[in-house]
Amino acid sequence: MKKILLVLTALTVLISCNKAGENEYIVTGTIKGIADGKSVILEVQDETGQLKPIDTVKLEKGKFTFTGSSKEPDMHLISIETIEGKVPFILENGDIEMVINKDSLNITKVTGTYNNEELSSYKEKGMAIQKKMMKFQKDNTAIMQVAQQKQDTVAMNKLRKAYSKFQDEFTTQSEAYVGSHPKAFISALIIEGMFNQMAPDYKKINKFYEGLDKSVKDTKHGKKIKKNLDQLLKPVAAVAPVEIGTIAPEFSAPNPEGKMVSLKESKGKVTIIDFWASWCKPCRQENPNMVALYKEFHAKGLNIVSVSLDEKADEWKKAIASDKLTWTNISNLKDFEDPIAIQYSIKLIPSTIIIDASGKVVAKDLRGAELKAKIASLL
Repeated sequence: MKKILLVLTALTVLISCNKAGENEYIVTGTIKGIADGKSVILEVQDETGQLKPIDTVKLEKGKFTFTGSSKEPDMHLISIETIEGKVPFILENGDIEMVINKDSLNITKVTGTYNNEELSSYKEKGMAIQKKMMKFQKDNTAIMQVAQQKQDTVAMNKLRKAYSKFQDEFTTQSEAYVGSHPKAFISALIIEGMFNQMAPDYKKINKFYEGLDKSVKDTKHGKKIKKNLDQLLKPVAAVAPVEIGTIAPEFSAPNPEGKMVSLKESKGKVTIIDFWASWCKPCRQENPNMVALYKEFHAKGLNIVSVSLDEKADEWKKAIASDKLTWTNISNLKDFEDPIAIQYSIKLIPSTIIIDASGKVVAKDLRGAELKAKIASLL
């Protein structure tokens, strides 16, 4: 009888030791060299790109544990008090374990669930390419500097072409992964990232999406891909494209206070018509550049008219305040069904139309340094 009790006790200990229930996650982390009592924070990125904490625990004997329930897999981050950087991982139901190196968070090994095992494997292959890139940079930095000093465009272009092959390797790796891992959550993240390429191949993106397992399509990120594709690939009524050299069509829409504002009354010597939305991560990432551009050139005649493709007024207004968009903001709150977006054949954001004082389109879809250089040349 004592033997039976001992066996049952041992089984109970095993079962209770880091065994997540069916709809539960247990995230267990180990880190050496950090004093007990330091805060460990579990964070997630919201739709605006901002990080928000969802749980905090204290480090005890070099370990920490988070427990809870996850409706679906999603990327999360672990940050530790006094340590720079964050540990990315996929929060999903199950037992997740991570061993953290306080001096190099990027080599943290996350194991225990399918999607985290896949994320670790994918990252390892990417690191192999990155190491080759770093070696190439080390071996050729001095050569590039000499070529730049001599204005040797042949040598510079040769080095740039060789370097671009590493990006091609990343692309090949990502596409091969998506094609062979239809049930992996990171396949959805990779496909979502394809929309941010300079010239997205929407038919290819659609093909990858269609190959995903239903469980991945049903996630928040899977649904976002589907929404983008439906908008981009759906047939639309024939609208004359707004091309460079043509006159930008006039429009008007409500500003955040509900007052109707027109393009005509908002023009400057140069005007940027900026199509964006609060939920559009690339748009929000570009907004600081737009703010800096406006501060630098507004006094010289630059105006900006931001046309938001939001649907919810409160989220639109919150983003305007958060990103400090002090210029003209308008929206019909109709997503991609916005009549101005349809009028301008906008199927992807962020998107910019640059017009001169007469209303003639002089450039399209410029960002960052390219946009600044164009505005500077026009003013």
